[in-house]
Amino acid sequence: MCDMNEQREQVDSSIYPFLAHAKPRPGQLEMIQDGIKALEKGGYHLAAAPTGIGKTAASLAAALEVASQSPQKKTVFFLTSRQTQHRIVVDTVRRINERRKGMIPVRLVDMVGQAGMCIQPFAKESPLVFSLLCSQARKTRSCKPWITSAPGLKERILASPLHVDELVEIARTHTANGESAQTCPWKAAREAVSGADVFVGDYNHLFDDGVRESSLKAMDLALEDIIIVVDEAHNLPDRIRMTLEKRLTRTMIRNSQMELEEYAGMLAQAMNAPGGEALSMAHGLASWAFEVVKASRVGFDALFSQYLRNLSGQDEEAEVPVDDILSVFHRACDTVEGKAGQQQLDAPASSKHPVVDVAVRIHQLRDILSSVDVDMEAGDDGNPMEPNAHRVAEILDCMLKFGSTPALTMVYDTKGKDGRITTHLLDPGLVSKPVFEQSAGAMLMSGTLYPPSMYANILALPPPTTTSVAYPSPFAAMRRPVLVAKNVTTKYTERSPENTRAIRAHIQALIDASPGNVAVFAPSYAMLNEVVLEGHFNGVRVMAESREWTKQDLDQVVDTLLEEKRHGRKILLAGVFGARLSEGVDYHSGALDAVACIGIPNSPPSVLSKALKTYAEERFGRNLAWRYTVSQPAVNAILQAMGRPIRSIGDRALILLLDRRVTDRTYTGCFPTDLRMNDASDEDSTHRFARRFFNKVHPDRSLETE
Repeated sequence: MCDMNEQREQVDSSIYPFLAHAKPRPGQLEMIQDGIKALEKGGYHLAAAPTGIGKTAASLAAALEVASQSPQKKTVFFLTSRQTQHRIVVDTVRRINERRKGMIPVRLVDMVGQAGMCIQPFAKESPLVFSLLCSQARKTRSCKPWITSAPGLKERILASPLHVDELVEIARTHTANGESAQTCPWKAAREAVSGADVFVGDYNHLFDDGVRESSLKAMDLALEDIIIVVDEAHNLPDRIRMTLEKRLTRTMIRNSQMELEEYAGMLAQAMNAPGGEALSMAHGLASWAFEVVKASRVGFDALFSQYLRNLSGQDEEAEVPVDDILSVFHRACDTVEGKAGQQQLDAPASSKHPVVDVAVRIHQLRDILSSVDVDMEAGDDGNPMEPNAHRVAEILDCMLKFGSTPALTMVYDTKGKDGRITTHLLDPGLVSKPVFEQSAGAMLMSGTLYPPSMYANILALPPPTTTSVAYPSPFAAMRRPVLVAKNVTTKYTERSPENTRAIRAHIQALIDASPGNVAVFAPSYAMLNEVVLEGHFNGVRVMAESREWTKQDLDQVVDTLLEEKRHGRKILLAGVFGARLSEGVDYHSGALDAVACIGIPNSPPSVLSKALKTYAEERFGRNLAWRYTVSQPAVNAILQAMGRPIRSIGDRALILLLDRRVTDRTYTGCFPTDLRMNDASDEDSTHRFARRFFNKVHPDRSLETE
């Protein structure tokens, strides 16, 4: 690992033919050099790269340079958790091609989720309903775009970089031999990736086992031929954990039993058709699985009841041993095999309930549940469509992969009709490590990938081939000063009406001195309501985040902010750390002039947080465990909110931190070393500092965006 503490010798940007910028920015060439050096060895580079350094262009310049020099074709997978970033990548590749006139252009395929690219009317349904209707349409070959071949479309897609909406329109209007050849854009895009130099998509394409297997097969690619670029990489560990977050309920077990019964009945009918005898084994196993799940219901009823009885006092959750779940299924298998007359392990396939080897029967049950194929109808609310059998299979798969390690914890809570059990993967490195190791190398970057060495550890990147650099911001100290209100805190033991009034006074002072809109973020909706929404602020209209907001509501936020600012009006945008307003919105064009961050968003105590800290202590040691699981995630949530108003090198904004604890030793070491904090003793100090800043520093829209 290495940290950059000094500027390196500048290099002429002309030696990097894939750099989109004619004039490189401060720190950009260093990032390109570091990336190339790591990728040439098949290694990994983590870059904490602030807005303004041009990290998208830098990562593409490095990855494409190494790919172009490889004796075997390499494809750059640019993976991001935000669809807004897709457009930036496409535009960057277009600029690269403009600078490479006369040379072979960079070919790109941009993809989003299947529903986002579908041209069928049911594309507008809820995700679960869409998934069902799409699957049924393909299975019955009633989706004409899916079955329509489109000669020449792949070449057209690769001819020049297309935004995904442009690709969809081309697939919608494609003609071949003078006739309409409208085809599925999602299918066409996947098939075109094998001929592309750059693929732009979601993390799931590589870091979800099931999606990766199907995607790479359809793309005709192998991991060893892929150079990975992970954008907003601070989100990757939690995304991996969320992918392995599965829930089990008693209702799911009951529904799986009914689905298996229907599935076995369908196979029995099919066996009566000519050639149907080939389905004999499948029918026997489906019948066996039906009996096993049926027998398991008694065990799960008892197990859930026991967990509920064992909760004491205010407890609403408890840890669940993995063996508790597996034991219920094993006992059910024993019961079924007893009913079958204790057949030998080599019982013929025609047996009604074949006995399955104890060592493999949970694997067998998982595979049968995964194969269940029954017609699912959406309910009145449009949910659910995926067979419950598939969801139970996913839980079994998770336990089989990780249940023998301390990296998997399971938690029972009282939510829902009868409570539920949730799986949690504590170590995302178990998923990410094999993906990275099998790839041709990777660059991971984010403005809040801090410290990058922590993320290298969490994602289990091998130290000998991994470098990590926190690049200093070329402008943050001047264009994004940080002010700390020293007379307020959200520490539980020090909360009071006076403290709340003091926090509101600082926010009002910031509003009064700011020329435009101000955002305020709190650790929870409860605190947001208590401190902000129950208060009164002059000179602004409060716009508060709601859990009920749709994507369309979010898309309107920035337009509303800019429109109000043009008319000389101000909005106080109120949201929560880690929610969509503090991470999922691109506040471009100077939509925000200031951000106030209330408190420190430490996670509340829970069975999961305790298990995570215990696991981290065993893997990283006690000192790093506290930082990795408590203080650093909290500070990174603050850093993410702080970065909202700075979306290009020409932006400027003032940051106000409303908790004196951020200057305590526990937290100061978690902030970037080049971040300087200024003190405000009261609201008057905040007003004076903000007024001086906004009078002196102005936005510069002439500067190039990220």
